[in-house]
Amino acid sequence: MAGGGDSLRALLRAANALLRQRRYHAALAVIKGFRNGAVYGAKIRAPHALVMTFLFKSGSFREKLKSIAQATYAHSRNLAYFVFTYKGLLAAQSRLQGKKIPFHSFLAACIGGWLVFGDNNPINSQIIMYLLSRILFGLSRLAVEKGYIPQPRQDPFPLLAALVWGTVLWLFEYHRETLQPSLQASMTYLYEDSEVWHDLSDFLVYNKRTDSK
Repeated sequence: MAGGGDSLRALLRAANALLRQRRYHAALAVIKGFRNGAVYGAKIRAPHALVMTFLFKSGSFREKLKSIAQATYAHSRNLAYFVFTYKGLLAAQSRLQGKKIPFHSFLAACIGGWLVFGDNNPINSQIIMYLLSRILFGLSRLAVEKGYIPQPRQDPFPLLAALVWGTVLWLFEYHRETLQPSLQASMTYLYEDSEVWHDLSDFLVYNKRTDSK
């Protein structure tokens, strides 16, 4: 038993020594990026899938658990693949040109986005829309910072909030099919299901009555 413990400690020391080698840093960063992408994707998707599935999806308990597991796996896998691809291409470009330039990041991410997130499915669609909203905010702030557009005299956020909510409710009421299914489900729960009730049970306790009264 002692010999096995010594072998394990020697293996751990060798692994730690390898991880401290600067010449392997780029390759090891790609591997850890894959790990972090997988973990982060699972942490983000699992709670979201859990809530959305049990709130809005029908089916047996087993089917709901399967749906949650599939969504979590897809999100985790895609983020892991993307980070691995992005960091790998970034390291390759830097090695080929001898230095890192801003365009390397853009090109590597474009290729990774095409390869990993190019399939138009619900998981990828949610991720892309999440990023798009952040990009628009970021580009707006960058444009002000660089002087391309003047600094607003008043906070534009109230106007933005009004336009966003006005547009999304107009789309929901008159062009619902253009909205993502999960958003349709959320809005149906909020704005349509609140129009229907039969007694106190489905007015305050439940959203919808399940019996045949």
